[in-house]
Amino acid sequence: MGQSEIVPLDFQAQPSSSDTSVHLQSAKGEYDFSFEALRPGLFRTAFTSPNHQLPPHRAAPLPPKNLQQAKVQTGISAAKSKSFQIDNIEARIDWTTGPPVLSLGFSGQDAPIYSDLPHRAYVADGPGIAHYTRYNKGTLHVGLGEKAAPMDLSNRHFVLSATDSFGYDVYRTDPLYKHIPLLINATPQGCVGVFSSSHARGFYSVGSEMDGMWGRFKVYRQEHGGLEQYIILGATIKDVVRIYADLVGYPLLVPRWAFGYLAGGMRYSMLDEPRASDALMEFAGKLKKHDIPCSGFQMSSGYTVAETEPKTRNVFTWNRHRFPDPKGFMDAFHKEGIRLIANVKPYVLANHPEYEKLKAAGAFFTDPVTDDSAQARLWSAGGGESGVGGHIDFTSEAGYRWWYEGIRDLKRVGIDCIWNDNNEYTIPNDQWKCALTEPSVNQEGQDVGNEVGFWGRSLNTELMGKSSYEATLEIEPDQRPFILTRSATAGTLRYCASAWSGDNVTSWEGMKGANALSLGAGMCLMQCYGHDIGGFEGPQPSPELLVRWCQQGIYSSRFAINCFKTSPENNSVGDVIEPWMYEETTSLVRDIIKRRYELIPYLYSLALDSHLTATPPQRWVGWGYDKDPEVWKNKILTDGETQYWLGDALLVGGVFEAGATTAKVYLPEDPSDPELQFLDVNNPQTYYKAGQWIEVSAKWDESIPVLAKVGAAIPVGRAEQTLAVGEKTNPASLPLDDYRAVELFPPKGSSNGRVYTTTWYEDDGISPPPASISTFELRYKTTDEAVEVELVKWLQPDFDPAWKELVVVLPKGDKRSVSWVGGLKSS
Repeated sequence: MGQSEIVPLDFQAQPSSSDTSVHLQSAKGEYDFSFEALRPGLFRTAFTSPNHQLPPHRAAPLPPKNLQQAKVQTGISAAKSKSFQIDNIEARIDWTTGPPVLSLGFSGQDAPIYSDLPHRAYVADGPGIAHYTRYNKGTLHVGLGEKAAPMDLSNRHFVLSATDSFGYDVYRTDPLYKHIPLLINATPQGCVGVFSSSHARGFYSVGSEMDGMWGRFKVYRQEHGGLEQYIILGATIKDVVRIYADLVGYPLLVPRWAFGYLAGGMRYSMLDEPRASDALMEFAGKLKKHDIPCSGFQMSSGYTVAETEPKTRNVFTWNRHRFPDPKGFMDAFHKEGIRLIANVKPYVLANHPEYEKLKAAGAFFTDPVTDDSAQARLWSAGGGESGVGGHIDFTSEAGYRWWYEGIRDLKRVGIDCIWNDNNEYTIPNDQWKCALTEPSVNQEGQDVGNEVGFWGRSLNTELMGKSSYEATLEIEPDQRPFILTRSATAGTLRYCASAWSGDNVTSWEGMKGANALSLGAGMCLMQCYGHDIGGFEGPQPSPELLVRWCQQGIYSSRFAINCFKTSPENNSVGDVIEPWMYEETTSLVRDIIKRRYELIPYLYSLALDSHLTATPPQRWVGWGYDKDPEVWKNKILTDGETQYWLGDALLVGGVFEAGATTAKVYLPEDPSDPELQFLDVNNPQTYYKAGQWIEVSAKWDESIPVLAKVGAAIPVGRAEQTLAVGEKTNPASLPLDDYRAVELFPPKGSSNGRVYTTTWYEDDGISPPPASISTFELRYKTTDEAVEVELVKWLQPDFDPAWKELVVVLPKGDKRSVSWVGGLKSS
């Protein structure tokens, strides 16, 4: 990106709509700046010119202003400054010395938590803009969707784009697959998030640039269009994430079955002998042989590979040799209790049977050099193989509709989940033209040009998700659409319920760094998120690494084993990771997966909570413990690689090197709970006081470290696949989800009258929103001899669980009796 900065000066105030907004215009009228308070904690800035307009379709629609319940105070304003206060947040905008300088902070603090860089804040830079702000050195910066480990983004530089980073280095590769320009600066005194709504390519320097005159700063650079940024202030990261969700939308409901083991492997659908369909049925048989439950299978795009040369992947077609009867295969696989997740890619090669039809209909981008359908070299057949073709232009009505109809056909044949893959839109030319004929694209009806650089490549990622979502909902109106996506924008998550970290590499380091990606992704609302267990690319995991990765993976929202192990000798089919690949570890992996199924009620409750409150299931160790100085100053903790919360009950550690038999874990403290303790779940009568680092036993054939917060409880179910209440059919004759237990983590002795409370959520597991979610509140207190338990239910009229009794499970070795306030079964 070249640099052609122009710093507009001599701004003059224009009439503004309220006391909580400012509208400025440069002296010659070329540039406009505006700032306004939208809601408590949410503010918007815009910096535009006739040559730097906002595209009519951005990642977040402008929300209505709502300050009716807020306490608004107007401050002292001068000729070139204005200030006001919204509740406890003070805002000041000053344009005395040239470009506007905005500062935002909390009442009573010595310095604002957010401040523009004087003399250079808002800059036109060629066809794009740059925005400079002060850098809060020594504080925590997180977010930006999906960025390489560690979790703390401070003193680093990032590309804001998305690419197919096959076999990436989890600590060095940038960009990865997501384009979500939300940067959160978190401090013990408060937090601020800054979100750009543009889909355009950009860059973020988070304190990595400095200058003798300007000092150290943050700068957001956007290659095309004007600036629209939302600034979010909250006391904690949790507050910022929730206000951000108010802006862009809350995480979608995920079907309950998707929290089980999801299998995969490109090899299966690439086979001609034995046929892919037969190989997949054989895989299902091996699952039964080894007594391993499995809820879904990620069917890679080998089912679309042409039967004759050139054997390229042709989306929405079937290889009839590998799958002679797609519907019959689906029915047979469903009888094994396994859902099908079908891979689809948003491009077609020139030999696709419908390429010419799509070209004639205007479904591709237009190359202004040739004034014809734009072509690029695209991945197709195997590792590193390619061909010439075109990306579907989802801004075109023809492209959007063709995709919609293709998804409908897949759903009709029995596909359960659409897997939007290879959707990073790595288009090589900003000047390619978008059609802009799809009615939902130009939301504001403006004539702003049609270059893909201005509208943003990743807009197509979002529209692809929308088309897949709407087609799914049409075919299955009584079920929540379940779209899995590799790439994402903030807006994509309004249509795609789940994502993962893409084509990772097998290594101990890769497993460790993945935890940091999960935490950052969760703060950006990718909350049904995970990684390819064992690594997608690279060597096969050793038996020890496979077990460790499975141990780690069951404590995340998404548990999937999927890979494409290429080699020079096998570049098209690849090898696979299977739970039984090592005889000596098969029983260990089986037990781990069965424990995953036991945890589904807890994981699913966390997902429902995410849908309601935007709270991520996997959380930084300082989430809820922001008064503990250690979580802010210790680099191990701010790096986010070695431990995290799963919900508010389980503190999950890990082992990240071969041969290690112990691991260190920090137990955060809460000043409001000075008696806080943690229980070692794997050594159930071992208790630790909060506020210390501990070293715990973690042998590879036993478990990674898992500590439970004393006083917590988690709901659990059967160690097998069960049928959700809302399921209308049961081809596999699965047992009902009619068993529910609650694992308690009580204090060792008496709670001295203290009552511990745990809340969890359940619904029918399948219905689309608005969900009918029932709430369960468990209360208990302890003495040296007994545990007294009470369950309170808030059942929604449209949902009643299949279980009618609740079993209480105490830690191993706890001999206390259990008594009920009420008549439910206990043990």
